[in-house]
Amino acid sequence: MTQKHINLDEFGLTDEELFAPVSHDKLASEKITAPRYSYWRSVFRVFFRKKINIIALSLLAVLILFAYVYPMIIGYDATVDPFIHVMDGSAAHLRPMQAMQRFGYNMKWILGTGGAGQSTFDAIWYGSSISISLALVCAAINMFLGVAIGAVWGFSKKVDIFMTEVYNVVANVPYILLISVIVLIMSASFWSMVFALTVTGWIAIAYFIRTQVIIIRDREYNLASRCLGTPIARIATKNILPFMTSVIVTLAATEIPSYISYEVFLSYIGMGLSDMSLGKLIEAAKSAMVTPGWGFEFWSPVAVASIIAVVLYVVGQNLGDASDPRTHM
Repeated sequence: MTQKHINLDEFGLTDEELFAPVSHDKLASEKITAPRYSYWRSVFRVFFRKKINIIALSLLAVLILFAYVYPMIIGYDATVDPFIHVMDGSAAHLRPMQAMQRFGYNMKWILGTGGAGQSTFDAIWYGSSISISLALVCAAINMFLGVAIGAVWGFSKKVDIFMTEVYNVVANVPYILLISVIVLIMSASFWSMVFALTVTGWIAIAYFIRTQVIIIRDREYNLASRCLGTPIARIATKNILPFMTSVIVTLAATEIPSYISYEVFLSYIGMGLSDMSLGKLIEAAKSAMVTPGWGFEFWSPVAVASIIAVVLYVVGQNLGDASDPRTHM
């Protein structure tokens, strides 16, 4: 094999430049040249990479804007008087075109009028704010209790023995039956519904988190932390829960829409909120479902409740997928 000789004089460098000593810096040798990693920046980068997520998030923003801002702009408050916005009692059950011809071409009449001549459009968005608020409050309480207790439940054998027996008892009681009994005993108000949905709603979440914790609790770094005397609560919050972010977000995505469904169902059977929520609107328009020409009163709140639940689920599921570090590569 022939060797090619290189003439260093061709480079025009002096001997000092060619053979200059290189210093060895221990701190510099430890530096990593890879770009800095930001978890949440990577989460949102992956989330917004899909156009469907941008569309769903935009739709969710529009829904929230109409649910909370629109009633404030028009001054709609059904808690003072449910019929305060009735324009004309004789204008009940009007179709959209009939309502616009009678009251003028305004956005508030695009869904017609209700059984008392009120704007169905205004009532739906006021009811949406109540239903969304109920779902968010219940989800926040149940997720906080479920994740915190589930983390300790899966790591402590003493807690596991006690909580497993509690779960076996509570899990065999039909959830919807328990909610109905509590609502019947208490007044059907917003906070009584929150209490009914959260008094045992966190146990199923805690059991799910407990199962996930058991899978990763005996890994080497957790065993090392226990040998060093690290408290169980700190191991659960620092070593385990950060690895379950995607699982927790995905679980929340299924919980929030479910509370809207519970509220709508209970109101439909006459055991829901006393406030004018989406479920209450659907319950009040049951007779309109089978009456020709009155369909907008019933199907409009049904459609809005369905859209809100689906959009919340899609956004939450895709955010949960983006929260998985394995998708950040």
